[in-house]
Amino acid sequence: MRIAFLGFGEAARAFHDTLAPKLKDGEFRAYDLLLGRADSAAGMREAMTGRGVKPAGSPAELADAEWLFSAVTADQSLNAAQSLAPYLGQGALFIDINSVSPGRKRDTAALIEEAGADYLDMAVMAPVHPKGHATPVLLAGRTAAALLERFRSFGFDVNVAGEAPGSATAIKMVRSVFVKGLEAITVEALLAAEASGCFEEILSSLSQSFPGLDWSKFPDYQFERTTRHGRRRAAEMRESGATLDALGLNGGIARETAVIQDAMAASGAKPSGDLRETVARVLAARRGSR
Repeated sequence: MRIAFLGFGEAARAFHDTLAPKLKDGEFRAYDLLLGRADSAAGMREAMTGRGVKPAGSPAELADAEWLFSAVTADQSLNAAQSLAPYLGQGALFIDINSVSPGRKRDTAALIEEAGADYLDMAVMAPVHPKGHATPVLLAGRTAAALLERFRSFGFDVNVAGEAPGSATAIKMVRSVFVKGLEAITVEALLAAEASGCFEEILSSLSQSFPGLDWSKFPDYQFERTTRHGRRRAAEMRESGATLDALGLNGGIARETAVIQDAMAASGAKPSGDLRETVARVLAARRGSR
């Protein structure tokens, strides 16, 4: 079985690392824009070859794969599909795991299906580590129901959200308004508490008001996610904003979340394992970048 990845970042690598043992005779290839950049080509090539994945010289070299996962940054998802579509034909399955709006996935589906290939909207509903391809996912597309058992036979934790492309990602985008928004609210409130000199009082008050969040672990996790993955999460939240706009709602809350996620990533601060120290580090870095 031939499997290809268009984009070979965290999600693609995680999917490969757990899927490969189930496909011992499988062939894996990948293309990433970073292969063409002098400052990143060597590292990207090593990430591929070290896993037994053959680097492709262009998207066209992926076109004969049976399954082709698109796993690029959110702002590049349609461009990535456009770079590949002219080379696709019948028999190819384009699996779009990008965290983008339903409208973007519908546009991508139209492009891929016009080329003669099949399109699947796949929404990854939890962090890809440690489960990799066995992370819970939702599928949408005209062939989703027919492919359900085949995906499950490879160890995917998968369910069908609907026949229309965009049905799966809609669930993720709306859910992310809460999940990524909660991250942003938490880190921003604790940073403000530290800056105001009332950190312990705020932490104690929040712990009492929302005991189910387990404040011995919850805030540390929010700082780790936002500082480490803030840029990717910000891109996703801009897509959530577009989703809300298309529903006739104000997507501003999602875009404000994106601003905070970007700022956390830009801080460059690394969590220390001690919450108060982490907050102080991030606060200093955020102030220093203004």
